[in-house]
Amino acid sequence: MKSILKLLPLFALAVLVFSCGQEDGIDAKKNKLAELKDQVSTLSDEIKNLEAELSKLDPEFAKTNKKSILITTAAARKGEFTHFVEVTGSVLSKKNVSISSETAGRILEVPAIEGMRVSKGQILARIDAESIERNIEEMQSSLDLATTIFQKQERLWNQKIGTEIQYLEAKNRKEGLEKSLAAMKTQLNKAYVKAPFSGTVESVQVRVGELVQPGVPMFQFVGESDLFIQADVSESFVGVLSKGDSVQVVFPSLNKTITTKVSAVGGIINPNNRTFSIEVFLPNLPDVKPNMISVLKIQDYSNKEGVIVPAHLILSDTQGDYLFIVENGTAKKKYVKRGLTFGDETEILEGLTGTETIVDKGFREVGDNFSVNIAQL
Repeated sequence: MKSILKLLPLFALAVLVFSCGQEDGIDAKKNKLAELKDQVSTLSDEIKNLEAELSKLDPEFAKTNKKSILITTAAARKGEFTHFVEVTGSVLSKKNVSISSETAGRILEVPAIEGMRVSKGQILARIDAESIERNIEEMQSSLDLATTIFQKQERLWNQKIGTEIQYLEAKNRKEGLEKSLAAMKTQLNKAYVKAPFSGTVESVQVRVGELVQPGVPMFQFVGESDLFIQADVSESFVGVLSKGDSVQVVFPSLNKTITTKVSAVGGIINPNNRTFSIEVFLPNLPDVKPNMISVLKIQDYSNKEGVIVPAHLILSDTQGDYLFIVENGTAKKKYVKRGLTFGDETEILEGLTGTETIVDKGFREVGDNFSVNIAQL
């Protein structure tokens, strides 16, 4: 035990010496690293200065020493190019009607409210018809009596008792009362204002207790079927559009696109905005509602052999429109004549054949005859 205690100071001293030696080694390495970095920075500056001086003195050296720019590419393609005109349209209904009463009276009940969806035959309002109901009760009593008299007179006539005139008078009275009662019931039914077809109550123009007259509007009602789209198109498209032309319809609120046809073309130019109206057929779609906004894409140009490139890659200078193509690892400036643009595609009328490789990402960093390196994605 005593021997171990004697060795402890020696062990502590060894540890201290080792730690100091290790710290000295780390500091030396840090100093060496800083020294090398300074050398690299100095050498890098000298290299750049020499390259700049040689580039000025030797053009061949400048070409070979030019750094390649990393780019991606897109291919020009040859195929069908189609251009569309976009106009805003509104969904309308051919069943947009104003509903009024067929009889006069005081409003007793208005179950319908604005925005309410109702089915065909559903009651929208009820008009006071107490007097008609009482007349029906009296008429029913008279009819019951006339029916009893006719039945007895008929039995007598079948037994050859009485005259034919008595029989015919009883029959005529009974049939006349039946027709009068049917007419009164029809009049009573008109006291109930009903939906002529399934749809939506757009506005309610009457209140309980008001007096109404036949023909006075009570409700504005829009049906859910027979929908169509109406849009105003510039007069510059007169002759371009005709009935039966294909139209793409986009509903932004539904994120839905359908293809349909022009069902009618207006024949009058609006002098205020120089447009004419068109109607587009709309099939039954569950989510499409009257007054919904739509965008019509109408085709006005098509070329089956067009040369097409991404529109955002076309640049311009004082000489015209151009883009960069890649040939043998070098960017080449190519002037072109552009045609129509739709979306992010532009038709090139002159300057390309449709087989070129175009500089995509990095097209703003390159120049004519710049060395490029195509990134492998």
